[in-house]
Amino acid sequence: MNLGSNYPCAVPIYAPGKEPLPPGLTEDDRAAIEQQKKWEGLAASAMESCPGKTVLAAGAGFGIGAFFSLMSASFAYEDPLLRAQTQAGMKTTQKAREIFREMGRGMWSSGKGFGKVGALFAGIECVIESYRAKNDIYNSVASGFLAGGILARNSGPKAAFGGGLAFAAFSTAIDLFMRRETPEED
Repeated sequence: MNLGSNYPCAVPIYAPGKEPLPPGLTEDDRAAIEQQKKWEGLAASAMESCPGKTVLAAGAGFGIGAFFSLMSASFAYEDPLLRAQTQAGMKTTQKAREIFREMGRGMWSSGKGFGKVGALFAGIECVIESYRAKNDIYNSVASGFLAGGILARNSGPKAAFGGGLAFAAFSTAIDLFMRRETPEED
């Protein structure tokens, strides 16, 4: 039933499941399209939820931390004297195995640290944003302060406060950089 044909300025209204199909598709394709829409909606709602954002930030932080550790591990074996002392009496395959194990341990450790920081910051920011119902710079400042304080909590109250201030300043700088207006080019 299309009510739009009777009223020239009215938007056409279609019953659910009876909307017009995109060009080139038949009625046989309607079920697949509905299924795809359903999964897209579920994926979008999962990505917008606080647990989803936290898990994504943890995964991205883990990957970045592991990558940084991998890059820094390439500089760890530049000292020939240190290399000769730590690998004395080893065969080449044993040396390579030990180097890869050490790199893997470093990647795991650094990845866990970056993942923890990313998950903590993203989770706190999402909760603050949900509570305030606003998306502005104050969310990242507050979440940076809380995350920095939580990360430095074992060092005492002064260190926790200083860590909170430092992390808030860093997250503010990053947020200002990400929200900046880009110059329009002709």
